Amino acid sequence: MEISLRNQVAVVTGASSGIGTGIAKSLASAGATIIVNHSSERSADEAKAVLQEITDAGGKGITYQCDVSKEDQVVKMFQDVVSEFGTVDILVNNAGIQKDSKFTEMTLDQWNAVIGVNLTGQFLCAREAIKEFLRRGIDPTRSIACGKIIHISSVHEIIPWAGHANYASSKGAIRMLMQTLAQEYGANKIRVNSICPGAIQTPINKDAWSTPEALDSLLNLIPYNRIGQPQDIGNLAAFLASDLADYITGTSVFVDGGMTTFESFSTGG
Repeated sequence: MEISLRNQVAVVTGASSGIGTGIAKSLASAGATIIVNHSSERSADEAKAVLQEITDAGGKGITYQCDVSKEDQVVKMFQDVVSEFGTVDILVNNAGIQKDSKFTEMTLDQWNAVIGVNLTGQFLCAREAIKEFLRRGIDPTRSIACGKIIHISSVHEIIPWAGHANYASSKGAIRMLMQTLAQEYGANKIRVNSICPGAIQTPINKDAWSTPEALDSLLNLIPYNRIGQPQDIGNLAAFLASDLADYITGTSVFVDGGMTTFESFSTGG
């Protein structure tokens, strides 16, 4: 059973590092042409390095700088991608940030920054992707679906997280955005799902795994007793984007080593 994304174009936001890189590489290995989105000049070299890995392995793609929280930049990104590649088949809404703070000390700028990237960015990219899916319609030489959107959420769409009210709120809202889009556009054969990672070894959470003591403490929350890797998310993203997952839409899939079973209750709480 082969996962094939041949002849398909995938926009992966926030693909210059971490989970986004893992997803971009997995989709490319399945045959998709990858738009390696990054947010700024500071991440340009990282994005180029990711693209180099993809092309060295026989894949195809480009890098594209776009701040997903900016409407004009998102609109232009999709216009440019369609102009160069003809269409977009897959959107992976991965870009995300954290601005952590005790709630009473959280500034409006911290709140708005996280909501802007994590939620508004996913809205803007999904809107432009769906417009393109509907314009193109179903092309059976590409996929039996009209288009596929994968939102990258988090275990924190259901697990509250003190000190991270902005982040947890953005992820809880992604669940409703995803389900609403799946409901609204299911009849158009547009599939929309979320992947909810647990602890994945990436730069955004380096403090949680960078020392043996920190890693041991983290593993107390994970029944499977290992930290996740970006490829764990990439493997699922490739499947969900493929025709093998054609009857899966409107759902959140947790990739967390069992974190949402609440390991602290394993001995009775």
